[in-house]
Amino acid sequence: MKRLVLLYNPRSSKQAAIETEVLDQVRGLAGWMVGKYAVAEESLEHNAAKLAKIINDDDLVIVAGGDGTAAMAANGVILSGKKATLGVLGFGNFNDMARMLGTPREFGVAGIIEAFEAGQTKMIYPLEVLVNGKHWRYAPCYMTMGLFAESTRVFDEPKVRGKLKTGKKSVIFSLWTLAKWYLKNRKKEFLPVEITVNGKKFDGRATDYMAINGPTVAKMMKGGQWYEEKDKFGSGVFGLGKFFRMVKFGLKSVGGGVPVTETKADEIRFGQLSSVEIHAEGEYQRLEEVSRVEVKKGAELRVVRL
Repeated sequence: MKRLVLLYNPRSSKQAAIETEVLDQVRGLAGWMVGKYAVAEESLEHNAAKLAKIINDDDLVIVAGGDGTAAMAANGVILSGKKATLGVLGFGNFNDMARMLGTPREFGVAGIIEAFEAGQTKMIYPLEVLVNGKHWRYAPCYMTMGLFAESTRVFDEPKVRGKLKTGKKSVIFSLWTLAKWYLKNRKKEFLPVEITVNGKKFDGRATDYMAINGPTVAKMMKGGQWYEEKDKFGSGVFGLGKFFRMVKFGLKSVGGGVPVTETKADEIRFGQLSSVEIHAEGEYQRLEEVSRVEVKKGAELRVVRL
């Protein structure tokens, strides 16, 4: 019998919708053996490792959630080493991964299954991020270090999280929340003063490193189609601590695309062991004693792609 593994986060801000639109639908699914994985209150890495252990060859893994939950599922499928296929239903604030694959929440479990059985699958090539030479995470859409990465902490504040859980707040609320955080924190130091990328030095005004693989970043900013490439992505270093620079960057990123340069691999070195905020698709970490971060293409992932 065909196997379907459903991944969802019971603490999601849209859990009520996931319950009615996804969980209720799979309970009566004929012809499939259905297993469910409820995300535990642990790190993305721990959840991905646990998920990897239950995936078999030829499984269809469907994730219903935001970009962080989708990234968790992608990491689990890759780490499993199995010939499984990932389908994504976007139930988050930005849903960059579901948008990349053409599968919004309205598509539903039935739509994912129909596309899978019709052979509408594609191989994509996520970014791989290594910290001090060790694998950290796979990122199908993008990863950032610095200001943007640290700003995502605001969504874990109890007041903000509570408003999101009502299910009544739109992406405008999320963007306004980020804007207020930026105005309050923009003068902080976000990246170490001494930073080089592939040997090129950047001055102390650098606030962000960005690596982009998918067509959108936080829904509004335009990226590219590098997720279809085995060995290419876009990247850049930006100084966004001054308001006018952030406005210029935002307008350019929304209108024409994030101003990145195509590359095959990046090596980011810090002049001394440093603390750094690092973020990939909705999930961030503060890492300590970092001397080197590498970004490259290092895996492939079969997905339901419309």
